[in-house]
Amino acid sequence: MGLKAQKSSITISGAVKDKTLNQALPFVNVVLEARADSSFVAGTITNDGGRFTLSEIKPGDYIILVSYVGFETFTGPLFVGSNSEFIDVGSIFIEESLQKLDEVEITASKDAVTSALDKKTYKIDANVSQSGGSVLQSMSNLPGVTTQDGQVQLRGNSKVMILLDGKQTAITGFGNQNGLDNIPASAVEKIEIINNPSAKYDANGNAGIINIILKNEEQSGFNGKAGLSAGIGALWVRKENLPGIRPQYQATPKINPSVSINYRKNKVNLFVQLDDLYTHTLNKNEFVTRTYDDGTIIDQQLKRNRNTNFFTSKAGLDWFINSNNTFTISGFFSKESIKDYGDQPFFNGNTGESLRLWQFLEDEVLTAAMTSFDYEHKFVQPGHKLTMGFNYTFDREDEKYFFTNSLPTFTTEESFFLIADQKVADFTLDYTKPLRHGLLEAGIKFRQRTIPTDMQFNPSPTNSVLDTGADGKATYKEIIPAIYGNYTYEVKKLEAELGLRLEYVDLTYEVDPNHNTYQSDGYSYLQPFPNTRITYKFNDQNKLSAFFNHRVDRPDEVDIRIFPKYDDAEIIKVGNPALQPQFTNSFELGYKNEWEMGYFYGALYHKVSNGTITRIGTTVDTTNLIYNVSQNAGTSFNSGIEFVISQKLTDKIDININLNGYYNQIDSFTVINLYPIENTYHAEQQEIYSGNIKLNTNFKFKNNLEAQVTAIYLAPDIIPQGTINSRFSLDAGVKKIIQKGKGELLLNATDLLNTMVIEKEIKGNNFSYTSTDYYETQVIRLTYNYKF
Repeated sequence: MGLKAQKSSITISGAVKDKTLNQALPFVNVVLEARADSSFVAGTITNDGGRFTLSEIKPGDYIILVSYVGFETFTGPLFVGSNSEFIDVGSIFIEESLQKLDEVEITASKDAVTSALDKKTYKIDANVSQSGGSVLQSMSNLPGVTTQDGQVQLRGNSKVMILLDGKQTAITGFGNQNGLDNIPASAVEKIEIINNPSAKYDANGNAGIINIILKNEEQSGFNGKAGLSAGIGALWVRKENLPGIRPQYQATPKINPSVSINYRKNKVNLFVQLDDLYTHTLNKNEFVTRTYDDGTIIDQQLKRNRNTNFFTSKAGLDWFINSNNTFTISGFFSKESIKDYGDQPFFNGNTGESLRLWQFLEDEVLTAAMTSFDYEHKFVQPGHKLTMGFNYTFDREDEKYFFTNSLPTFTTEESFFLIADQKVADFTLDYTKPLRHGLLEAGIKFRQRTIPTDMQFNPSPTNSVLDTGADGKATYKEIIPAIYGNYTYEVKKLEAELGLRLEYVDLTYEVDPNHNTYQSDGYSYLQPFPNTRITYKFNDQNKLSAFFNHRVDRPDEVDIRIFPKYDDAEIIKVGNPALQPQFTNSFELGYKNEWEMGYFYGALYHKVSNGTITRIGTTVDTTNLIYNVSQNAGTSFNSGIEFVISQKLTDKIDININLNGYYNQIDSFTVINLYPIENTYHAEQQEIYSGNIKLNTNFKFKNNLEAQVTAIYLAPDIIPQGTINSRFSLDAGVKKIIQKGKGELLLNATDLLNTMVIEKEIKGNNFSYTSTDYYETQVIRLTYNYKF
């Protein structure tokens, strides 16, 4: 699964002084010995200012010896922990009489399942069975991660904050996640999963954080990597169309050229990365049967053939002004062009009579640009630094939707156009200082975000289905200042972390006064968001951690957006400007046991969310149209257990098993939908036991040949107003290293058995429906990469 090996080295710093005169002493010998056998580990001398640095030190127990002509040799115990990359032991005073230094705790950082059990890191290049596709596809077989409706879920929860190089962007979403299915995996170096974020991170995303780290080399001279991936999907028709519509896409092409270039000389590092992902996809092929209380039955199909071209580019410059100061300027640009060619026939389920044929072209262009300015100052003490950053993002959603609505008695041609421009400015200031027993972090952040939207309906002169009083203009405005502090403390057996983020949010949503349903609304709050962690270390191989987090999920602009969306002719989505934030308290107990050939990681978790954000579907008249409106559905609970077992069976085979079982509950609730007319919906309590199992098996053969097989099972789960049935898929891939290690060939296939089908059951106020989506899941890809 590409689980990175944990970093095993840290940097120790300190100073040596004359205790009598309190003066720094230069050229003092500082030696580190192993406590077990007094063997030499590292040594150095102090500089003119009396300071010393010992690098590449592994966690463990040591003895430090400080010797200087005319002074007594100082000897003291040192414990190297596993929590921070840098530590300052402070000043060591030497004099004629022997003085022992109090025990010093020194900490290190880890990149895999950390000793704090709060983060997992995975290398994309090692994900052989999913290479060549999108980031979303690559994440689908990571432990604890599932995908549904184009979004990732952590432990069955989609409220995940997605970061790109540690920052929120328009590409991945400032509120709800988006765009992951179109970001090429070839652009990504690694993925970090943080289930229990500290106060350093924004408070939104109660399920956790996924940080996508793009490739960025810093080697001296000219170097880089180029690649080309080609594939084919939808190899056969899994279910024939209903009568009278255009064919489904078959043998869909995929192509993804990519190149990353880096040039570093002296104090300047230049980097450029380009990716272009072009695909044809059977994006949706959903068959639905709707049943109403009056006996009406409607059979329908929504088939969406999609053409996508997604270009991404990143370029920048690192200027190493001197050993203490670095300035970075970078830019990110992307353009995503999507054309959906859709057909949606409707038939009377009792008689077979054709009721309607809805055919559409959705032409959407998403353009995003981000500029970042970052400055870092390193103090004399290693790890002691101050960073400042400013990011400005602009992205435009330009959507044109044309449709033909054919009924037995008439046919109309209509359209609607949407323009939404998002502008986001972020300023951050972060301070980090290693301490004798841990690490101190503090900082501030300020965000200003505006999204003016303009929806224009173009109805036919007669028999229009468009709600012409519901278009117009609206503006989303958000201001968020925040301040945080986070302190980590560690001694030999115990680690503790305490953080607090104080966040103020002022959100207003200005609605066109001519809108036929909604009016301007918003909310504001000032809240503390604490996080705590306590880790007990039984020994170097066994650790137990307890966590608490308080987090928020703010409604995104699309949840609030007041304009009805007609991409499904008879199931219409509408936002709600009165939507409120969802607050969540999370509790977790994690345990990790390591041995020579593998490890075991387990966690018990419990989340309680108030004001759960979801969509509620209701019918309001005799048209049988269903309106899905954003609402706060009251209190929900998510409790579960997660296991990850990694074991090297032989020198050629290793496995990684992830089991995640959880209990989801949504309490009974009553909401009032205002659109299209006021109506009340009541839901009884929903609950279900669910989970998923993932098995990754990696093989290493002779001649630099590797293989990976991934099996995924997702159990039935609850969704708003219903359930989603179980799903299963099997992926496989092989990788061959060629050209003396500079080149690699990869061949993989997703959903080998073509078994990944989405089945849902929904219950409304006077209707129910079942749906089965035979969308494209089976894809075969061939990839070539070359390093230079």
